[in-house]
Amino acid sequence: MNFEISILGSSSATPIYQRHPTAQILRIHERFFLIDCGEGTLIQMIRYKIKYQRINHIFISHLHGDHYLGLLGLISTMHLQGRSNELHVFGQPELKEIIDIQLKYSETKLRYPLVFHMLDAKSSELIFEDEEVTVNSIPLNHRIPCTGFRFSEKPRKRKLDRDMIEKYNVPIELYEDLKDGKDYVTAEGKTISNAELTQDPKEPRSYAFCSDTKYDERILKFISNVDLLYHEATFMSDKASRAEETFHSTSAQAGIMARKANAKRLLIGHFSARYKNLYPLLEEAKAEFSNTTLALEGDRFSID
Repeated sequence: MNFEISILGSSSATPIYQRHPTAQILRIHERFFLIDCGEGTLIQMIRYKIKYQRINHIFISHLHGDHYLGLLGLISTMHLQGRSNELHVFGQPELKEIIDIQLKYSETKLRYPLVFHMLDAKSSELIFEDEEVTVNSIPLNHRIPCTGFRFSEKPRKRKLDRDMIEKYNVPIELYEDLKDGKDYVTAEGKTISNAELTQDPKEPRSYAFCSDTKYDERILKFISNVDLLYHEATFMSDKASRAEETFHSTSAQAGIMARKANAKRLLIGHFSARYKNLYPLLEEAKAEFSNTTLALEGDRFSID
């Protein structure tokens, strides 16, 4: 089952040098989640052949334009193309006001239900759950209310060992019990341990998205042991005072955060327009956390 992140944009503030503002698609078990929706996101999805009508949940971290200005165009295009499925949008309360005003003054009545979920940027909450995935918010430390997100795969059931199932002639109606970890008791009263009949499932996977934030170790408890961490890295360390002033992080700070969180892998993004060459930021982050990669547009990262 897939668990894959696609980078649509990784620039901060403005689109520049062929880099677009923040937007990502997370695909989990054929569910498509859009995380942030900066200017040009719809064009990027068309460019990378992403079927945006399959997106049913959109998560907006905060209300700086480089994280949401593409949202209204996407909502409108979905309407014009005849969407009928519900669209769930998660964001700060003021985002609903922005959407409502746009729809009001364009005299648009959407053909599909738009369900808005208000986020509390001051606390971590379970904001979405289905049979496969949970999403928890992460309170970030930015100049305005800002929320990160942790997507976690639910633990899978145990895998049946087909050879052993046939050996003991286990009735099909007991398969679900075995997947739930129960032992099998034969008609003769003999107990066959679950470990003999099943195999361990794969470990559940996770992805944490930390958009605009200054370095703040209070978020470590929300991102600990994550398989893949995206953390903003707007500046290099020689601009640390600028990062502090603007409530952003340096690439080195992103690496330190990944190391302290015991993350397995780090993606850095939200690069300042001052950097045409991004590899010095990568090297700076890797000095703190070796398993670091640039979040470059068009790249996909699978969690296996």
